Amino acid sequence: MNFRNWAALLCALAALVAVPVQAATNKPNIVIILADDLGYGDIGAFGATDIATPHIDGLATRGIRFTDFYAAHNVCSPSRASLLTGRHSKRMGISHVFQNSSPDGMPLEEITIAEMLKDEGYVTGLVGKWHLGSQDRYMPWNQGFDSFQGVPYSNDMGNFFWYDEQEIIYEPIDQAYLTQRYTEKALDFIGANKEEPFFLYIAHSMPHVPIYASPDFLGSSERGLYGDVVQELDWSVGQVVTALEEAGVLENTLVLFTSDNGPWLPMGSHGGETGGLRDGKGTTFDGGHKVPTVAYLGGGVAGVTVSEPISMLDLLPTIANLTGGVVPADRVIDGRDVTAVFTGEDMSDPIPYFYYEAWNRRVDAVRLGEWKLKRESSFWVPDLILSTILRWGEFSHEAMLFNLERDPGETDNVIDENPDIAEKLRGVLADADQIESEGRPLVMLGTGADRAGYERLLISLAVVGFVFLGLLIGLFYGLWHGGKRLLRKVFT
Repeated sequence: MNFRNWAALLCALAALVAVPVQAATNKPNIVIILADDLGYGDIGAFGATDIATPHIDGLATRGIRFTDFYAAHNVCSPSRASLLTGRHSKRMGISHVFQNSSPDGMPLEEITIAEMLKDEGYVTGLVGKWHLGSQDRYMPWNQGFDSFQGVPYSNDMGNFFWYDEQEIIYEPIDQAYLTQRYTEKALDFIGANKEEPFFLYIAHSMPHVPIYASPDFLGSSERGLYGDVVQELDWSVGQVVTALEEAGVLENTLVLFTSDNGPWLPMGSHGGETGGLRDGKGTTFDGGHKVPTVAYLGGGVAGVTVSEPISMLDLLPTIANLTGGVVPADRVIDGRDVTAVFTGEDMSDPIPYFYYEAWNRRVDAVRLGEWKLKRESSFWVPDLILSTILRWGEFSHEAMLFNLERDPGETDNVIDENPDIAEKLRGVLADADQIESEGRPLVMLGTGADRAGYERLLISLAVVGFVFLGLLIGLFYGLWHGGKRLLRKVFT
């Protein structure tokens, strides 16, 4: 072998050695992919047999599958606020879902993952659904995101327009191509920022009702349109992972896929499945809170199943540890650092997970370790109506204690056999009752307008309406009788 060949070989070996060193010293990129209303039983790695999700399953095989990962709430906006801040939405004054007419949004005093990482030199981007306030001052560009390509709220709300950064594109959105559109923008972000650390938050609109799939995926699954939609989401995950690989940054990136809450069961075939968990979105049974979650971090553990309870609240402190970010010290952070799961180490002692009811008025249940205590819920007449939309058992039941390791479907109430455990968890619930809004309660719905004085206008309109109606009646009466006289003359 001549000198030139030896030099080429040495250069190649040097490049191979340099790659892991570079990956180890660079701050990891963070990619969070969030589905909307996806059920625990809608992903192959969590038991689905009629929906093919090879790309999401592949992340689980190469990384971690979380069997007991919890969304921070059972409806959209509170869950997303907690994901980004590591704090209970109750503390922020968020009571439910922001409507398109809401004058409020997530308080600007909150510190998001994006804001934390910007201080560490990260480029931050959001692609997809925001839903934490649609007034300009509450939009992503005021919450730490350098770029925003997406929509302000859910796809079933009015004035559903696309935002290209801070500019509204006043054209109807073809939702059949919405997942593809998000995917293209996500790939553009990765390509443009692969040379520096980045945080990319991809928040899909699907499979929130109304559901749409592109022609490429229609009829592709064994579970109808809903399955087609989920399979297109899986394709999107595959595209993102491939883009990270081609950019040479996958092994230095945390990729986490999850959902904002459980499936919307009243939507029937257009809603998801819980995989045997009890109830769904909007309820405080596990079907509303436990969500399919997988994660991959290059150089971390592979093919591992984590069964310890972990929640979205844990993301901010964990990402802070992975990136060198600083967890805000001037406020309560309800999540904890769970970096240990990415290195195969044992977790610390469990902390409580609180199940806030859909309107954030109280904590309905708590999980600590393997045990879950659910408070008594008394039946009253309006629940009869609600129960036709949701589930009867959510609104009327005695206090219940479940061992979720043995009974994940919450079918066996063992409170009588375990009074000491129930009493301990009642004390934990009492602590949760002390959590209150740190500011004013936010206005989630558009406020009603003052119509005082409109009576005159209404009276005038009513008079005009009656006069017009009288004229019409007279006209038709005249035509009818005139027509009858004409017919008599013709035929006599």
